[in-house]
Amino acid sequence: MGPTAAAHHQVDIAAPQDGDRLDKALADALAGAGLSRSRLRALIDQGHVSTGGQTIDDASRRVKAGQRYDIHVPASAPALPVPQDIPLSIIHEDADVLVIDKPAGMVVHPAAGNPDGTLVNALLFHCGDRLSGIGGVRRPGIVHRLDKDTSGLMVVAKTDRAHQALSAQFADRSLSRTYQAVVWGVPNPRAGEIDANIGRHPSDRKRMAVLERGGKVAITRYAMVRPLGPAAALIECKLLTGRTHQIRVHMTHAGHPLVGDPVYGRIRPGRTRGLGDGQRRALEGFPRQALHAAAIEFIHPATGRKVGFTTVLPDDFKDLTSALEMV
Repeated sequence: MGPTAAAHHQVDIAAPQDGDRLDKALADALAGAGLSRSRLRALIDQGHVSTGGQTIDDASRRVKAGQRYDIHVPASAPALPVPQDIPLSIIHEDADVLVIDKPAGMVVHPAAGNPDGTLVNALLFHCGDRLSGIGGVRRPGIVHRLDKDTSGLMVVAKTDRAHQALSAQFADRSLSRTYQAVVWGVPNPRAGEIDANIGRHPSDRKRMAVLERGGKVAITRYAMVRPLGPAAALIECKLLTGRTHQIRVHMTHAGHPLVGDPVYGRIRPGRTRGLGDGQRRALEGFPRQALHAAAIEFIHPATGRKVGFTTVLPDDFKDLTSALEMV
């Protein structure tokens, strides 16, 4: 089956549906459009459902008679990604798992605007039919992802057994991920825990935001590694949950957005006052969010033993920290 075009639907909640869950009400209304309840839950989670101009990301929300919901169904990507001979930096590989050091700029899986050249295309070429397909043909073996411009470690399942085991570890938070980031300002206190729900931005579905009401539980622990002069710091973050853009949103909420973040980290006036030209250029010109997945630890699906992998900071990160530490 080839790709399908984008579509838009409107649903008016009738009196018999008053009090129903949102996903159920929409599924009942759109049964003839071929949209299942699980598909609608995914669309809600991805920020494609709104009412009164407000994006809704809670499938369990209770609807009220008279409400109108807009549902945007994005165009689908081709069902079967094409294997492509794209170099991979493989930290570890065995019969069950791969640990990849993903470079900044690589998209994890095909989607609108990125139909190929992705990590999935590279994995299909490298592993062939040895790659797990339990996650669906568009993201075989993928149990978690990194943003396009975030670098660092990802674990990939090569078997269905590994996929199920790793997914369970993500769900129960026994899989540990450690990130390093360069943030604006020097955090005070030097270490802490940010516990603030994250959900889709009320008016911009492409962004996430800390929400006082609704959203999903999100917890990030951070600790400063060292200051990088007066304007920035190198920090380490551990995720206790895995929400979209979690570190980027939480550190912005804490007043220390990531350097180079085009969505959440806009440069504030005065941030670079008093810095040398080289330091200012390094901060203002860093081309991506300064975020790197530096370590990952999990229970190996085959052996039952805890394993851990680390990777060094990429060259652009090293250049940034070196420039900021120059006196």
